[in-house]
Amino acid sequence: MQLTKLALGLGLALGMAATALAQTTMRISISTAQNSHQGVAIDTFAKEVEKRTGGRYKVQTFYNGALGGERESIEAVQLGTQELAFSSTGPVPNFVPETKILDVPFLFRDKAHARAVLDGPIGQDLLTKFDAKGFKALAWAENGFRHMTNSKRDVKTPEDLKGLKMRTMENPVHIAAYKGFGIITTPMAFPEVFTALQQGTVDGQENPLPVIISAKFDQVQKHLSLTGHVYSPCIFVMNKAVFDKLSPVDKQAFIDAAKEGTKANRARVDEDDAKGVADLRAKGMTVIDDLDKSKFVAALAPVNAQFEKEFGKANLDKIRNYK
Repeated sequence: MQLTKLALGLGLALGMAATALAQTTMRISISTAQNSHQGVAIDTFAKEVEKRTGGRYKVQTFYNGALGGERESIEAVQLGTQELAFSSTGPVPNFVPETKILDVPFLFRDKAHARAVLDGPIGQDLLTKFDAKGFKALAWAENGFRHMTNSKRDVKTPEDLKGLKMRTMENPVHIAAYKGFGIITTPMAFPEVFTALQQGTVDGQENPLPVIISAKFDQVQKHLSLTGHVYSPCIFVMNKAVFDKLSPVDKQAFIDAAKEGTKANRARVDEDDAKGVADLRAKGMTVIDDLDKSKFVAALAPVNAQFEKEFGKANLDKIRNYK
């Protein structure tokens, strides 16, 4: 009897050891807080990967730029020193130039339009462009529509932006557009932004409401204008060599887990957008929500002419008119 118990105990221990040995741990990172639309995305993804692979794969989650800013994380994934990252598309065109088109200002009518484009043939075709650059793009997710904040003055018209020193993402399309508004652009990795605003290194920044809320920018910015000037997607990226080593079933598990992460992420963006303005007003921010967007569009006419040359008017119209 004792021998049987011992054998069972040894068998169980060996089984547990084998399971532990068989488990592969990967890392995924974001630049924002865990309690954010991006945190929800990677937490859901990690849970789903573990569930869908029967615990054979575990994804460790890192927040607040713990493994570096977005550009550094994407670079690490490309090099294979990090398996996964979840990032806004801010720095992505530096790696996959075809994605630049998504950052053109006032390209998308609303979130429903943007999501339809990304989930449809245009967005899915763009995901394939990552393969040649050392990535497997698992799914598009969302950062939201970007709005302007600053510590100097209310921004009601494009003229009010002139001369403001604004932190921008390390994104060539954004930089060109904001210079068109007369903004003094200062590209900077996200983890540095709060301190730069606090110290007055820059006057302002631009981000979607979910980012403004989770980063607590209300503590260092007084004025918010709901410009909605650029729709900002997010993306799940994985090192291509790591993805290619997975079995077909596990490959699908990772893709499906990313889709579930996207669902949770978009739901949180909707929630933050719905309550964000009241929340930020309650924290003392002045919110300008009755802007004449047509004036901002008109101010960018020369820059948009350049974008039409660069990307092709037909390609931009294909996105603008997508239903």
